[in-house]
Amino acid sequence: MSVRTHGTAPAVTSTTGDPLYDRVAQESARAVIAGYSTSFGWACRLLTEPVRTHVRNVYALVRVADELVDGPAAAADPAQAGKELDALEAQTLDSVTTGHSTNLVVHAFALTARACGIGPDLVTPFFASMRTDLSVTTHDARTLQDYVYGSAEVVGLMCLRVFLAAPDAGGAASYDDLAPGARRLGAAFQKVNFLRDLGADQDLRGRTYLPGTDRLGAARRDELLDDIDADLAAAAVAVAQLPPSSRRAVRAAHDLFAALSRRLRAVPAGRLRAARVRVPNRGKAWILVRACVVGGRT
Repeated sequence: MSVRTHGTAPAVTSTTGDPLYDRVAQESARAVIAGYSTSFGWACRLLTEPVRTHVRNVYALVRVADELVDGPAAAADPAQAGKELDALEAQTLDSVTTGHSTNLVVHAFALTARACGIGPDLVTPFFASMRTDLSVTTHDARTLQDYVYGSAEVVGLMCLRVFLAAPDAGGAASYDDLAPGARRLGAAFQKVNFLRDLGADQDLRGRTYLPGTDRLGAARRDELLDDIDADLAAAAVAVAQLPPSSRRAVRAAHDLFAALSRRLRAVPAGRLRAARVRVPNRGKAWILVRACVVGGRT
């Protein structure tokens, strides 16, 4: 694999494929990310190449799968959405083996998966969790644990594979050493978003991810946030051991979600369903600056 620059969009290209097709596929992945998540794009700018392109390739596939199960088409016909999700999983697993797909986002993901060692052990549980969204409306502690692993923790592990495949990763800790922290960071991100999206999930999608939140009180809110803060504290240890090419960006993302956790704790529990808690742009800018300074230290 190699990295080449075309305009402003560096592309990770295969050594045996079509560089033009590879570049177009990854520009498609970049467009997906730009269209869906401003906060993610903001943190992603701190990644150096080829890590930035690889991470975009991973998250573009995640966004497409998420849209399949959360979009209006899934609400209108869950069975058809399930068939499309099955087809997307099959395309993804096949492309990881062959290195090619006619689906541009899947092709971009395959380039990254093959370059960085992302295999079916991470792809399959991700799609299993996405499939759960089409059939399970109320989670208990066990099903929630399984869902968070597949929907978030394995995405963290995919990113860890990317981080440790970077050219500057030679002196970094091993995958096995960093994997627990990557999983806990992914879990914290997911659980923060569950609290931020409480109203939309329960009122619009008919889903309750977090047990005990139908009528959320302050005690249950704080219990959930204590769990999130413990995940973030454990993850911070792993973040400090990442290679320089990814450390600042992951530190910024970690600190953004820590700020969201603090803001969620300050909102009366009964109001969390009504509005999505956000960090103002000024706060994001400060987190970015701090990550550039502190995140560069080992």
